[in-house]
Amino acid sequence: MTQSPIRARDLGVPFDGTPGEFNAITDVPGVEVGMVTLVHDGDPAASGSASKPARTGVTAILPRGRDGVGVPCAAGTYSLNGNGELTGRTWIDEVGALSLPIAITNSHSVGAVHQGVDEWVHRTHPEVSAQWMLPIVGETWDGYLNEINAQHVTAAHAGEALDAAAGGPVAEGNVGGGTGMNCYGFKGGTGTASRVVRDGTGDGAAQYAVGALVQANFGERSELRLAGRLLGRESTAPKPIEDTDWFERDGERARRSRPGAGSVIVVIATDAPLLPGQCEALARRVPLGLARTGTAGSHFSGDIFLAFSTANPGSITSRFTDLDAAGPLPVERLEFLPWGRIDQLCTATVEAVEEAVANALVAARDMVGREGHASYALPHDEVRAAFDAPAVHAAG
Repeated sequence: MTQSPIRARDLGVPFDGTPGEFNAITDVPGVEVGMVTLVHDGDPAASGSASKPARTGVTAILPRGRDGVGVPCAAGTYSLNGNGELTGRTWIDEVGALSLPIAITNSHSVGAVHQGVDEWVHRTHPEVSAQWMLPIVGETWDGYLNEINAQHVTAAHAGEALDAAAGGPVAEGNVGGGTGMNCYGFKGGTGTASRVVRDGTGDGAAQYAVGALVQANFGERSELRLAGRLLGRESTAPKPIEDTDWFERDGERARRSRPGAGSVIVVIATDAPLLPGQCEALARRVPLGLARTGTAGSHFSGDIFLAFSTANPGSITSRFTDLDAAGPLPVERLEFLPWGRIDQLCTATVEAVEEAVANALVAARDMVGREGHASYALPHDEVRAAFDAPAVHAAG
């Protein structure tokens, strides 16, 4: 994937911590990300979804890469506000592990993507699909720009996103599941960042990566701040998503859209050896990173977070076994950092989430969608001016 040529750091925004090579969730070894982006204005001569505008897509994450599907990762979840969906969450909460791909899309395409992940796993890993499958599919609402009820996203698109999954740089902004999303009254979308954590000193020190990927579709314009600067209140960019009666015109009589309504899905990955409860502790730190960007959390926002560890392959399994087999009962072992040593990972999570949101905003571009609805990107010159940064010109 091609990463945005300009990211938040390039505009002078200061961030704490040390990023990994790509400053992306893929800095965690083995993690792969793929996307399908659907942008078209529809064909009036066509029928069904093909006649409607599309501004949507799918983002797929393979925690252990293509070859690691079915190998569990310790995992935990946290919901700041439950006006949203993350399928497979009850099983993660039950056993503390996930072993299938993670996908993020729009609110009305969860079913299609869930089916698509099932079909992809059956095609690529039939030994895994022989038992039950509980894919993890999250969503945020893109109905301002996208004709969300046209069901543009199909099961096949989910498979294409998984087939495209790779390591390295991760595309940001108007891509994948984040294509039609809005954040803080600006154009939002997909963003990512990472931090490198060193545990211990000397030759015996260990180094771990913590990566975050966000699908940012939340927040009110007046809330936005980057590194403490009140960029939202000071911006001169239009904000039609907050200022017009488009929601009422669309059929919700006597109702207006609420600034700040939306959602955010955040996925945290690390290669540090953790217990499921420690993964949940990282997921609980995600709101602290979001709060650094200004949000107080909205009742109309689905804010759901997932964290997993790629350490300990082969542990926390859950499969049918031969209960009549001779010999002792099998025992699994799990290595983990002491609870007193995870503070750096908590800090890294907060820092990576904050920067991932900023990267989503900086990478996003102006977009016009259905019914002429427009969403305007955070102006780069306003960010540079806020931090006294010189202009950066992207190559090409």
